[in-house]
Amino acid sequence: MNALTRIWSDGRRAERIAYAVAAALFLSGTAHALVLIVTGGSWLGPLSMRKAVTFGLSFGLTLASVAWATSFLTMRPRLRTALLGAFAAASVIEVVLVSMQTWRGVPSHFNFETPFDNVVSMTLAAGGGVIILTVVGFTATALVEPGPDAPSLRLAVRAGLVVLLVALATGAVMIGRGVVAARGGDPQPAYTTAGSLKPLHAVAMHAILVLPALAWLLRFTPHPETHRMRIVKTAVAADAVLTAVIGVESFTGIDPTAAPLPLLALSALAAAVLAGTGIHALSGIEPAVRFVRVLSGKARGR
Repeated sequence: MNALTRIWSDGRRAERIAYAVAAALFLSGTAHALVLIVTGGSWLGPLSMRKAVTFGLSFGLTLASVAWATSFLTMRPRLRTALLGAFAAASVIEVVLVSMQTWRGVPSHFNFETPFDNVVSMTLAAGGGVIILTVVGFTATALVEPGPDAPSLRLAVRAGLVVLLVALATGAVMIGRGVVAARGGDPQPAYTTAGSLKPLHAVAMHAILVLPALAWLLRFTPHPETHRMRIVKTAVAADAVLTAVIGVESFTGIDPTAAPLPLLALSALAAAVLAGTGIHALSGIEPAVRFVRVLSGKARGR
């Protein structure tokens, strides 16, 4: 628990602001989920309140993850603040505009019916561009600068940022495809065409939390750095395989839940290995905790 509270107390001002904004976005998604459940609304379609739910929860979690993971990077304070501030501002704009359009009962993306809706759609696209540029800045820094002292954590942060870029690039392709289809005069294919890439976008989005969190948890185990590096490398490889398989399925129009057996088996194996590394890290923490408790008990008995 102390390790978690130190993330806030030891965080820089820009990071604490980002955590607070992320919490507000996550709360927005949760509130919309409750409204959706209470009202019995549809979870499907471009007019569903589900979009306000997923955008609030996803951007809240991603903003907090990026703020935390990049806190380990060696960066100039002004550059860190500028990148994180731009990422947070763009995240707020994305969630607010999507939520507003949801309450208005109109699509948030690929909606060019009125001048106002056109501005909203273009602003959402521009916000996505800002987010991509900030993550490119963080990724370039992570690959060039020394970064965290522990090689395993350094690898996890770098890999998480690279996979996050895959997610964001996928989002850009989704927007591009949707805009072309919507500008063609029939908006419905825009949602179908863009939606086929959602599995890849979703899977790749949260590697920035999963991989650094694994490396961070391993620091609280008695395992040496060489062992931690092997576990992180295994997790990175498993995540890469899972992302690649889902990517192939998404771009070829295959439903991941109804994929051919070889693809289904490969993605299931990669997910199982990734989950196994997390279980291994969590199971290794307990001996360390017991050791600390024993030492503290001996100290009190003196």
